[in-house]
Amino acid sequence: MAVGIFLFFGAIMASLAGITLVWRGTALSRIWTLNPRAYSELAPLGKPIGLLFLSLAAALASAGTGWLKRRRWGWQLSVVIIGMQILGDVTNIFYGHIIQGLAGVAIGGALLFYMTRPFIRACFAPIPKQIVHSHDP
Repeated sequence: MAVGIFLFFGAIMASLAGITLVWRGTALSRIWTLNPRAYSELAPLGKPIGLLFLSLAAALASAGTGWLKRRRWGWQLSVVIIGMQILGDVTNIFYGHIIQGLAGVAIGGALLFYMTRPFIRACFAPIPKQIVHSHDP
């Protein structure tokens, strides 16, 4: 349940970022005061980066839905998304954001480790089709 909630939280945050990058100057734009460095890096990229954030939000919401419904594709999409996040954090390390990158790698790595444990994967195993017996009266 916690992973599904985490994915939906990420979808909300990505939506906020996307909306404020596509439609600048709205009341929501003040949210960037929480992370002005990120805004200064993302704002020059304009609407295309905002649309990418909105796409990420859709992917996160889909993954959250699949995760909470215990669908195999939801688990797979979640693993891919967290794996990509870890790669992004590794990239941050090379760009000089060492503490943020290391923290992201540690947190994402722990989450990915948890998500790929056999007892978690088993929750998302395909459900075998049940054999239906018809009884003639």
